[in-house]
Amino acid sequence: MPEPEFPPTRVAGRGPGWYRGDCHVHSVYSDGSLTPDRLAAGARAAGLDFLATTEHNTAGAHGAWGHCAGDELLVILGEEVTTRTGHWLALGLCPGQVVDWRYGLRDERVGRHLDEVHRAGGLCVAAHPHAPYASGTFMYPYQGFDVVEVWNGLWCSDLPWNADNEAALAEWGRGLAAGVHRGRWRPAMGNSDTHLEDQIGIPHTVVFAEELSTEAVLAAIRAGRSWIAESAAVELSFTASAGGPRAGIGERLVARDAPVDVRVDVRGVPSGMVGFHTERGRAHHASLPGSGSGTVTWRTGPAESSFVRVEVRHPGGHMAALSNPIVLG
Repeated sequence: MPEPEFPPTRVAGRGPGWYRGDCHVHSVYSDGSLTPDRLAAGARAAGLDFLATTEHNTAGAHGAWGHCAGDELLVILGEEVTTRTGHWLALGLCPGQVVDWRYGLRDERVGRHLDEVHRAGGLCVAAHPHAPYASGTFMYPYQGFDVVEVWNGLWCSDLPWNADNEAALAEWGRGLAAGVHRGRWRPAMGNSDTHLEDQIGIPHTVVFAEELSTEAVLAAIRAGRSWIAESAAVELSFTASAGGPRAGIGERLVARDAPVDVRVDVRGVPSGMVGFHTERGRAHHASLPGSGSGTVTWRTGPAESSFVRVEVRHPGGHMAALSNPIVLG
C-alpha cells in the first residue's frame, strides 16, 4: 500500500474573500463511483475553491487526497457518520480520525461523539434531515450540532431542489427566530452529496473566510458567514444598512430604532424571484429581469423582525440561492 499523503490545511496566498466549496462528497473509498483525482478535477471545473472528503464511516480516503489538492484546491478531512437513525457530517477531523457510527437515537451516544469532533476543532453538521430512506431521516435533536444541511444535492433525485430540501429549509427557518432571540442561531449550508459524475458543486456553500484554510473556512461556516448556490453560475450579494452602519450575511446590524435598507444583487437567475424572509415568514418579494441580473431593495427594521434572510428561486419554484440571516440588533 502506498504511504498516505494527507492534503495541506491551507492554500497559500489566498486572503480574505468569498470562497465556494462542497462539504459532502463521496468517492470509491465508500459508495461513490469516482476517484479522488476525478472529484478534484470536477471541483475545479465547477468553480470550487474547497471540498470536504466525507466517506461513510471511514477515514480511508484521507491519505489519498494529498496529491489531488494542488496549489489552489483546499481539501478538508471529514466523515459522513452514518448511524441507524440519521447521518451527520464531521468536518475538520485529524488525519485518519474515525468517528464511531454504531448507535442510534435510543442509545444516547451521539453527544459524546459530537464532543469528540469539537475537541479536534471540527464542525458537526446534521445531514439531509428529511432524506426519505432507511436511516437517512435525521431523528436526533439539533442540540449540539453546529449547522444544518438544508440543501442536499442530486444523487437521489433528478432535480437539484426537491421536497426533502423544502422540508429541511422550512424546519430550519422555524427554528431560526427562536435561535436569534436566544442569541445563538444555527446556520444553514448546502452540499452536493456527490456519488456520481457531474454532481459536485450542485449545490455548494459560499463562505466569507479570512483565508483559504480549514480553520478559516470552518469558522466562517460556524458563524453563518455564508450563502448557498445552485452552481457557480449564480452570484449573490446581500447587505443591510441603517444610515452609517452596514452588515453582511451572518453579521449583526446595530440599527436601534432606525429603518434598515436591505439590498440584494443577483446574477444568473433569469426571471427569478427574490424573497425576503423574517420571523413573520416571507415578508416581501420581487422579480428579476429576464437577463437574470438585477438588484432588489427593501426597507424594514428591528421593530418588525430580529433578522432578515433571502431566497432566490427560479420561475418554477426551484431554489437558485439562499442565504443565512443578517441579524437586526
